[in-house]
Amino acid sequence: MLTPTKGIAPDRALLAVGAQILLALDQPLTVSQAWARFKEQRARLGHHSPVPFEWFVLGLDILYALGTVELRRDLLVPTRSEDAAPTLR
Repeated sequence: MLTPTKGIAPDRALLAVGAQILLALDQPLTVSQAWARFKEQRARLGHHSPVPFEWFVLGLDILYALGTVELRRDLLVPTRSEDAAPTLR
């Protein structure tokens, strides 16, 4: 499910879906706007494997668990890497 398997195409694996969601989040968006951009982006890039909305939400869950996206005032906001983890210097 997270990674491609015999039954899950590489463009449909949750890590790939999460990466595609992050690419669509170039600015804060509502979940509906992010879903629309995600579908447009997949069509433009020629990813034809079906990704239902539930799968998209699982991709968002993965991103949230990894600390790469937050929900602020009903908007999905990608976190910057320096916000996610402090660096040791």
